Amino acid sequence: MWKCEQVIGADLNVEEVAGLYHASTLAERRPIEDVERFTHMLAGANLVVTARTDDGLLIGIARSMTDSVYATYLSDLAVDAEFQRQGVGRDLIRVTQEAAPQAKLILLSAPGAVGYYPHVGFTPHASAWTLPGPAA
Repeated sequence: MWKCEQVIGADLNVEEVAGLYHASTLAERRPIEDVERFTHMLAGANLVVTARTDDGLLIGIARSMTDSVYATYLSDLAVDAEFQRQGVGRDLIRVTQEAAPQAKLILLSAPGAVGYYPHVGFTPHASAWTLPGPAA
C-alpha cells in the first residue's frame, strides 16, 4: 500500500526524486541531469504531493504551481512504472485537488499519457499554447 501527502519540494532528496523520474520515464522529458536546475524545479513548486509505500519508498510525485483559488498547474505527474495502473496517479491527483479545492487543475500531457487523463476525469482543451524559454 502507499500513502500520499503534501510535502515541501525543497526538503526532498533530489537524487531520490531523479530516480523516480527515471523509473517513470518522465526523466526523458525533464532536465534532471542538470542537478542545479532540477533542484530549483523541486524547490520552486509550491504544491508537491508524494506517494510512498509503507516502507518509505518514493513511488510517485505530483509537482504543481498554484494560486490555490483559481488555477493549479500540474507540471509533473510521475509514478514508478512498477506501480502504475494501481491508482497511485489518481491518488496524487486527488490530494493535489484537495490542497487547492477551488482551483481548476491544468496540465500538459506527455505524448504517451494522453489516453490516461480522460480516465481520471480530465477533458481536453483545444486552445492550450506553449512558448519555450530561451534555455529550454
